[in-house]
Amino acid sequence: MAVTWDVVSLDATKTVGSLSDVITTVHWTASDSETVGSGDSAVVHTGYSYGSVGLAAADSSSFTAYASVTKANAVAWAKAVIGTDEVTAIETGIAAQITESKTPTVTAGVPW
Repeated sequence: MAVTWDVVSLDATKTVGSLSDVITTVHWTASDSETVGSGDSAVVHTGYSYGSVGLAAADSSSFTAYASVTKANAVAWAKAVIGTDEVTAIETGIAAQITESKTPTVTAGVPW
């Protein structure tokens, strides 16, 4: 199991000073899954988190034009803003969701 980080969307401002198409917000997801069993009896247990982070003001010395930004860039920027401790907490929470799915501590429904 390894958490996969993805980017759903980027918000950009058309002009900031002398820079164009400046990314201001990264909307991200983080997810993981574990399949238990195989064939028709396989069950997929998943964990998921979503959020968005605002980026610091653009710096012309390290600016990446919108058209040149990669998913890896955006994920790295989002994780940097979120911070190592919170990234770990998000990934731990996703693992906990999978554990809860596999061995539920709460039951809902009726007994019949």
